[in-house]
Amino acid sequence: MDGTVIPRAVVTGGAGFVGATLVGQLVRRGTRVLVVDDLSRGSVANLERTGGGAAEVLPLDIREAEPLKEAFAAFEPDVVFHLAAQIDVRVSMSEPFRDAGVNVLGSITVFSAAAATGVRRVVNTSSGGAVYGSGARVPTPETAPTAPESAYGTSKLAAESYADWFRRAEGLDVLTLRYGNVYGPGQDPRGEAGVVGIFCARLLAGRRPTIFGDGGQTRDFVHVRDVAAANLAAAVAPGPRHRVYNVGSGRETSVAELARRIAAVLGSDLEPELVAGRAGEVRRSCLDVSRARADLGLGAPLPLDEGLADTLDWIRTLP
Repeated sequence: MDGTVIPRAVVTGGAGFVGATLVGQLVRRGTRVLVVDDLSRGSVANLERTGGGAAEVLPLDIREAEPLKEAFAAFEPDVVFHLAAQIDVRVSMSEPFRDAGVNVLGSITVFSAAAATGVRRVVNTSSGGAVYGSGARVPTPETAPTAPESAYGTSKLAAESYADWFRRAEGLDVLTLRYGNVYGPGQDPRGEAGVVGIFCARLLAGRRPTIFGDGGQTRDFVHVRDVAAANLAAAVAPGPRHRVYNVGSGRETSVAELARRIAAVLGSDLEPELVAGRAGEVRRSCLDVSRARADLGLGAPLPLDEGLADTLDWIRTLP
């Protein structure tokens, strides 16, 4: 490889929201892509929407170790982008066994298959909004102590630990990206996760958005195309100085402010409805992204208002 071209890539969870966006960018760059996805949340339609329809799709649960290893051996990927995950904090709190099964055991099978087949690099997905916890300073650097408040954050941090173990024990080159709150076209506004998509859909329908808590909780909202770009940069970076990178906007926005800004883009005067808060959610979350910008050469993120308009335009196309 010349450091800029990725001949062959596996994308786990590649038919999902972020994964399909990444696959589309890979296909346009001439990469041959194998999508491994159980299609429980993702779809082939997502790939067609993003321009990733030329990718091969293997409907497979990442916890199925032997079929996964056989698929990797047959495809011989240069890079594996590991995005398949259980992503709902509420599910993790009510069903921690299910959450850990996908996020921990599934990650182990991916890392094991990659190590066994000589993959050059694995780009692993984690959560900057969930692994640090409420005690970290804001904006939060990668060096901050990790103290997850949810089972989801705990499982993602455990997968990071296994990535470190595979690096030491098997020589597997794993680089982890800790995302902020990803939003943009392709996010299911009818799903259980993704406050931006949900708020946009409700306001477009003339309904008040629901805020869990007082609305003062903050998040770092990052557009899905910026996240895909970070994955591509991480895959080709020559010997990066670090093994963990935050990927976000570096800007802190409250949930109440998010609702106001979406309403402003739409010209709506609907006020959000406040209901009781939910367990496992951090109060403040904003990522220090200076390390990724310096080491991976990431550009300025898409401004939030532009990203919201982009998301609204996409949601308007839905049946």
